[in-house]
Amino acid sequence: MGEWIGKILGYLAAAFCIAFIGFAILIITLLNGGQIFYAPLVIVVTVVCLIYMFMLFFVPTKLRIANRSLVGLLVVCALTVTGYEINQAYHNSIPTVSEQDFDLRAYQPYQENTKAQSLGQPATLKLDSNLPRLDGATALYPLYSAFVQAVYPKKEYDLHDHQVRASTTPEAYEYLLDGTADMIFVAGPSTQQLAIAKEKGIEMKLTPIGREAFVFFVHADNPVKGLTTEQIQGIYSGAITNWQEVGGKNEPIRAFQRPENSGSQTALEKFMGNIPIMEPPNENRVSGMGGIIEKTSDYKNYPNAIGYSFRFFATEMVQNGNIRLLEVNGVLPSKATITDQSYPLSSEFYVITAGSQNPNVPKLIDWILSEQGQALVEKTGYTPLTGY
Repeated sequence: MGEWIGKILGYLAAAFCIAFIGFAILIITLLNGGQIFYAPLVIVVTVVCLIYMFMLFFVPTKLRIANRSLVGLLVVCALTVTGYEINQAYHNSIPTVSEQDFDLRAYQPYQENTKAQSLGQPATLKLDSNLPRLDGATALYPLYSAFVQAVYPKKEYDLHDHQVRASTTPEAYEYLLDGTADMIFVAGPSTQQLAIAKEKGIEMKLTPIGREAFVFFVHADNPVKGLTTEQIQGIYSGAITNWQEVGGKNEPIRAFQRPENSGSQTALEKFMGNIPIMEPPNENRVSGMGGIIEKTSDYKNYPNAIGYSFRFFATEMVQNGNIRLLEVNGVLPSKATITDQSYPLSSEFYVITAGSQNPNVPKLIDWILSEQGQALVEKTGYTPLTGY
């Protein structure tokens, strides 16, 4: 009887140690983003170790079988981990096209060797005080940075400065509607952003300041050179799932999307109209408190991928030679086809205000619409309004 009590106590002690170690490894694994593969593996290995210890204490006659099973499991685990890491290495090697792929600091106004375009002559408007607080879409920061460099006082304007901020489209709308931004440079608002403004009793004024193309791109080696609007709508509704259906290779289509309320996602929603958009590819990310945050995957340039953005971002800012813009209805997006509006997905972008009382806001907007302002639109790489 005493022997059995000793075995039971010994097993419980060993089981507690194994369970504690397994739990600790599981927590570390979850905090490091391994919940999809490594977390289940840790649980399985922990359970098998508990079973092994049970056999070691209570069924010693089967120990040889248990030892062989444990060695076999370790070999299988090693092979599985190796295969998983090889697969992850492949996916990680695929280039990503993302708004986080470039450094906006290179476009800060008045910085030495800034990429922000210079007017080349004194501006007809100079502001020294009551500077309008600016924000906007990531891809439009080079443009309104150039405006600042021409009109605002010469000083440092940090990316997070309240006067000239570079957040993102969703945050820019938030700042505009809560009164901490006077002007934002963006594509048109989403249905949700319009609803929030209406709920707050705020009327947004949209002033077109240039034209841009909403573009779709694929891997440079994809044999498909162009798509019709109906084919694109079919892809993003989930009705078309293989490149072979649109004249390409027999490969499944990886159709990437952008986060909700971003400028390009709003453009996709408007393009799709009443056609439901399929669920996007998602990634799981671990928050600081260990919870799981699901985010829309950034475009990864797989041979069978398709993504979208605005022409300036996709060509001028990213300059990724491994992607190629698609023709839409037989027309390639370019400054010429945006100007003559033969490219079917060209549209205006705006400076948007929401009742700011700053007297310099209308002055700055008028200057942006002037010959000098429109010249900067063109020099930055966008298409100016016709007739400036």
